[in-house]
Amino acid sequence: MNIKQSCFLLLFGAVVFTGCKHDKKTEEAAKAISPEEIKEKIAVLAADSMMGRKPFTAGENKAIAYISSEFKKAGLAPGNNGSYYQDVPMVEVTSTPSPTMEISGGKSPLSLHVTSDFVAFTRREVATVELKNSPLVFAGYGVVAPEYHWNDYAGLDVKGKTVVVLVNDPGFKSGRKDLFKGDTMTYYGRWTYKFEEAARQGAAGVIIVHQTAPASYGWNVVSNSNSGAKLYLTQPDKHMNRCKVEGWITEDAAKKLFADAGINGDLRAIARDKNFKAIPLNRAVNLTVNTKLKYSTSHNVIGILKGSARPTECVLYTAHWDHLGIGKPNAKGDSIYNGAIDNADGVASIIGIANAFKKSAAKPQRSIVFLAVTGEEQGLLGSEYYATHPIYPLNKTVADLNIDAIGDYGETKDIAITGKGQNELEDYVGDIAQQDGLTTVGDRTPGSGSYYRSDHFNFAKLGVPALDINIGSISKLHDGTYGADKEKDYNENRYHQQADNYMPDMDATGMAQIADILFRIGTKLGNEIIFPGWKPGSEFKAIRDKTMAK
Repeated sequence: MNIKQSCFLLLFGAVVFTGCKHDKKTEEAAKAISPEEIKEKIAVLAADSMMGRKPFTAGENKAIAYISSEFKKAGLAPGNNGSYYQDVPMVEVTSTPSPTMEISGGKSPLSLHVTSDFVAFTRREVATVELKNSPLVFAGYGVVAPEYHWNDYAGLDVKGKTVVVLVNDPGFKSGRKDLFKGDTMTYYGRWTYKFEEAARQGAAGVIIVHQTAPASYGWNVVSNSNSGAKLYLTQPDKHMNRCKVEGWITEDAAKKLFADAGINGDLRAIARDKNFKAIPLNRAVNLTVNTKLKYSTSHNVIGILKGSARPTECVLYTAHWDHLGIGKPNAKGDSIYNGAIDNADGVASIIGIANAFKKSAAKPQRSIVFLAVTGEEQGLLGSEYYATHPIYPLNKTVADLNIDAIGDYGETKDIAITGKGQNELEDYVGDIAQQDGLTTVGDRTPGSGSYYRSDHFNFAKLGVPALDINIGSISKLHDGTYGADKEKDYNENRYHQQADNYMPDMDATGMAQIADILFRIGTKLGNEIIFPGWKPGSEFKAIRDKTMAK
């Protein structure tokens, strides 16, 4: 059943919903999600005292205590059998690679320097891993995609070897919409997939060539995110199924490597050719990575507003509370990654939504669950753990409504839907946008693979319709390219940097705008009898159909 079919008279308590419009009390409750309230909570969550909210630190303890207290104030009951917390067992792996990555076998030895030329790490829970004279092979995009008739590993034995691969898909900037999805990234383009596939193929190591446009972020993001300690969910095999070494090299370093091997020109064009075959580089890599291991438990924070009629069915709100902690001081002497936009504003917004439900006169028929997850910055870990260890069954979870890093440049005339075209939740956004005189747009940078980069993805890939929206780029108050310029400035100068700080003059009206829309959607979902689904052609439709049939 689609959105239009679901617009019927619905009675609950003393409130009547007619068609797709929302009652006055709901609209008044939504308006109560004020920018000031959101800013107050960002100020707390992004304060220096939170120490960058990295899991396993005192910053985590402070953050989750604050969030659980706010959930309690909002009238949410503990969501996990009497507790506001869900334990998430993790291992912290601090990888220290050799100062240089040595490439032998060429005209002259090539030494790449850690941080400036490469980053390297391991998931394996052992004291040391080593690539010793591991032959290097250029495996194109490192993709095996039967539905696109693509196999970069065809006829290739990579056991004991290290593969060098490109980020993103063959279709990116190819000018061809029929090659994968053109400029729109598929999951095959994500760096996470590249590492997973290389491990499945049995490679000893895997190195991704960084390029800013196809990655959608600069080398500084790669370096900041992949140096020092990294967290992973614990696994029975201690991650021994992964490659010994995973890593990235800069584009400049890659060009030196390939030129020395006699490969010049546009690497992407070479790798996207339909006749491309993996190319042995006739070079070998030597690198040692030493590790320190720490086992501990992080926490998701969960609260529930129990449904009045169908409490076993739930609508889920998610936002990640974690950020990057404390690192090396920048030029201004600031060492704390406060994460005000990423993602204190998301947590502040779902707390605001919880308060809006508390103020609403009529309680929803379905349960409303609020989940602040850990470990997003480490690879969507908290949401992955919940999705694979759900407290509330996924086939009874109506939808996941996720908030991650809403822009701080005010309300916009357009609402951006991440991965637009995936599921029927987008139609709910469209209905509200029409009522409010707004438009909806898809990803402004479809090549960045945004739909696979936040916590909603872990629910989507297990079949739960998942929605992630943000303000657009057309400011309500400012002309021209104001919104786009502000977004660009954030991505270049604050994203995953110490400069992502709370500022008293930040404009949180756009945050309240998104929270308002998601509250109205959650209210509607909380009182319907249908389950929204995936649209035809979505890669997630089949698994939802299967789980709902149980």
